[in-house]
Amino acid sequence: MVRLAALSGLVWAVWAGFAGAACRLALVLAVDMSSSVDDVEYRLQRTGLAVALNAPDVRHAILQGGQGYVALAAYEWSGRYKQRVLLDWLALRGPDDIDRAVAALARGDRAERMHPTAMGYGLGYGAQMLQRGPDCARRVIDVSGDGVNNEGFGPRLAYKHFPLSGVTVNGLVILGHDPEVLDFYRSQVIRGRNAFVEVATGFEDFEAAMARKLYREINDMVLGAGPRPAEGAPG
Repeated sequence: MVRLAALSGLVWAVWAGFAGAACRLALVLAVDMSSSVDDVEYRLQRTGLAVALNAPDVRHAILQGGQGYVALAAYEWSGRYKQRVLLDWLALRGPDDIDRAVAALARGDRAERMHPTAMGYGLGYGAQMLQRGPDCARRVIDVSGDGVNNEGFGPRLAYKHFPLSGVTVNGLVILGHDPEVLDFYRSQVIRGRNAFVEVATGFEDFEAAMARKLYREINDMVLGAGPRPAEGAPG
């Protein structure tokens, strides 16, 4: 009887270990590199993204914010077929993993210039990254930009035709270039459970806005009592 109880305890411990090791969040960061973003602004985004990920509160949320690990990937987007992976899927299981992600996001030069803003194609690329990513309890695309869609199909058709069921899309709007960008993100871009828009008052504010956004989405926080975007429809 004692041996059976011990064996049951061992089985439970092994199961709990596997459950604790499961992925709780697959997070894809999508960064705007369209022609409205000059080289200085591009560098503010890349540096700001790395510094935000390295913020103590964000690191704590990744490592201590829940059972299981966070998986992270990142890419740049602009025109129809102008996307580039900055960080392929990386499981953030410990401080060294976060360090590697921070270093990958901080380094590297801009590869594309003078391309329009093809948001639908950018979201489709994010859907493809999620498909080849880990199987996680939550899946989130974190898309940032300073303008509205001006090439090809927009977010609504992307949500209709790409495999984005169950995916939350959050937005980070960078103000200053396009007066319609905030309304565009609120009405057409954000989607899914607990989706929200974070706002940067300019590229100089990108780092602080991204840190707030990462902390909120990693912790799956709900702020305020506003209406939530319905599943299967844009915000």
